[in-house]
Amino acid sequence: MDAPDLTGLPAGDIAARVRDGRCTAGDVARAHLARIAERDGEIGAFETVDPARVLAEAAGVDARPDRFALPLAGVPVAVKDNTDVAGYPTRHGSRATSAEPARRDDELVKRLRAAGAVVAGKARMPELAIWGFTHSALGVTRNPLDPALDPGGSSGGGAAAVAAGMAALALGTDGGGSIRIPAAYCGLVGLKPGRDVVPLPGGAAEHWYGLSVAGPIARTAADAGLLLDVLAAEPGPHRADPPVTAVALSLRPPAPHARPGPEHRAAAAGAAALLRAGGAWVARADPPYPLALIRAWTRRWHAGIARDVADLGLRRGALERRTAVIARKGRRVLRLGGPGQRAAQRWRAAALAWFDAGGHDVLVTPAVAGPPFAAGSMQGRGYSVTLLRSAARVPYTPPWNLAGLPAVVAPVLVAGLPVGVQLVGRPGSERRLLAAAARIEGRAVPEELVAAVAA
Repeated sequence: MDAPDLTGLPAGDIAARVRDGRCTAGDVARAHLARIAERDGEIGAFETVDPARVLAEAAGVDARPDRFALPLAGVPVAVKDNTDVAGYPTRHGSRATSAEPARRDDELVKRLRAAGAVVAGKARMPELAIWGFTHSALGVTRNPLDPALDPGGSSGGGAAAVAAGMAALALGTDGGGSIRIPAAYCGLVGLKPGRDVVPLPGGAAEHWYGLSVAGPIARTAADAGLLLDVLAAEPGPHRADPPVTAVALSLRPPAPHARPGPEHRAAAAGAAALLRAGGAWVARADPPYPLALIRAWTRRWHAGIARDVADLGLRRGALERRTAVIARKGRRVLRLGGPGQRAAQRWRAAALAWFDAGGHDVLVTPAVAGPPFAAGSMQGRGYSVTLLRSAARVPYTPPWNLAGLPAVVAPVLVAGLPVGVQLVGRPGSERRLLAAAARIEGRAVPEELVAAVAA
């Protein structure tokens, strides 16, 4: 029997093989480095890869006396370029940074290493993780499903690495969809945990005024759960999650200017139908999106980026023009007292009351409203054009950052192609959402099921 392609295996299978001796962490590392050498020249998923360091880390895993119990034994993980990894520069997707190597690992990276993971490299992102696409002055990243297209962002480098078999998992951050958008465009599973479930890079108490969280990107919901267990601040014992019994399906975009394409409507309706076929009750119900929701999110986004520019000591003249505009807008918000908390608190309370009043376990929506950009097509664009074109494509993800609720994106198949669907839940429902995602991921959406739920 031929040996399996280690770059195509789920993370859980890789770890099991390393634990039981069917392969070594070194074998896994060499296979993934070969795939990086073969594909990353075209894809551009990584900002920095150090093969010697990767092989040394893998050898260290093989030498550990506890390797038989490591949950991520030998699993290659791409780490987003806003998280410190010792020996690698942290560029934040910007040429305005100093590019000095980090002296120590971030707490999240320490948890990965303690679990036996091997850092495959630093994954690309747009400047300061601002946008739902991935290119910057440091380079263009392409979508492995179609290299003419962008992979989404801002955790697009990590998603591209996982989709291309260059890493088994990716660590991303999400302040408005930055894990879920690239998961949707690359046919992957991406989880935005609820607030305070996973520590933030740099040990920050909050980022972008409460919008940002860190979380996993994976090929399967099971792998995303495996990484979540390692990253979570208090992982706790595993227990069976309650089944999803009540599903709300909403196709209405939170922003009036956005219109979901037919494949995205079909994917969400079909995912709800698949959950209904598994025993869940499904109802059409729209969350009570307030008119000021997007404005409240945008004020935090602007102010958070202004604070990033100041905290990182970035050279403003070296920033992209649109980043400098956002920083200027954010400084104005800060001079006026900051974004405040009332709008976010009111929206969170309204969303939770809506879940309770309808008895919903899970909200199903499209993950995105339109296709990804052409790769590199937004380079050099100004702030207004970039914002308007981006907002029309990705309206469904930011509301749940403002509310601080968990959300996962998983792919279903529409006409044979993967299309992302978003599942949103109450606080603490990350594993229930992943269980629901596992029931729909990679499953074809029959036309009759779409028609039955969407009617």
